[in-house]
Amino acid sequence: MEYVHYSVMKEEVLQYLVPPTDRPAYMVDCTCGEGGHTYMFLSKYPNLHVTGLDRDSGIQQKAINRMAEFKDRFTPVLTWFDEYFKDYEGPALDLVLFDLGISSYHFEESERGFSFKKGEELDMRLDKSAPISAQDVVNGYQEERLADVIYKYGEERYSRRIARAIVEKRKLGRITQSDELASIIYKSVPSAYRYGRIHPATRSFQAIRIEVNRELDRIEPAIKGALAALRPGGRVAVISFHSLEDRQVKWLFKSLGEGDNPSIKILTKKPLIPTENESSENPPSRSAKLRVVEKL
Repeated sequence: MEYVHYSVMKEEVLQYLVPPTDRPAYMVDCTCGEGGHTYMFLSKYPNLHVTGLDRDSGIQQKAINRMAEFKDRFTPVLTWFDEYFKDYEGPALDLVLFDLGISSYHFEESERGFSFKKGEELDMRLDKSAPISAQDVVNGYQEERLADVIYKYGEERYSRRIARAIVEKRKLGRITQSDELASIIYKSVPSAYRYGRIHPATRSFQAIRIEVNRELDRIEPAIKGALAALRPGGRVAVISFHSLEDRQVKWLFKSLGEGDNPSIKILTKKPLIPTENESSENPPSRSAKLRVVEKL
């Protein structure tokens, strides 16, 4: 089986997340995906048990196959990470890892319209049973609400123009394909904006995906739940890939790590970023930021 996702900042994650080796240790990989980080930890620490969470059954099966050699040291759970920690009843955890980026699998193999470079059915759901898809957002949201989503979650300066163009186009028929949506966005923005560093549809696609999966709503309750499940001295590491995620993580850690009665110690005063070598080998990793805290 081939694996298309490149797990970022492996060395940095290994440096900061070190389980005790004198007893059974427990880790949760909250965004297990194809299992790159999990495989690395299970290979290095024979006393470690990892629970791998994901909400996509397709990508989770890849992780299950990959981790077969570790037998019962790997437990897959099909769930959102915030829901997993809501009623956590397992052993006290030593390590928790969040890699908030969307997996390359979803762009390359899922055929759910995550990429604007392909002609695929507009869907963008990580959980295929979820009630709202990208088509529902694009075809059903009123113009003002659609513009707000694109601006808030994509930080897109031309959100009003893009929303207006989408609404005009859908009057002629339902927008169902990812490349069709990308073309509408491309034509709606000023010509100078079309030839910038990133494709003009990048931010809008990100925004719609975040809206569909409620990605930002899940981060704070999940991290708080993870910290509650940790034993004292246990650590949480979070890798984020855009400013909206990182800002939320930064301020949450700041609020919990300061004041008269802090509950965590912040181990990365400034976020760690990929080395130049990793950035050149894997360009999508360039925007990654790693923050690590220890429970007091």
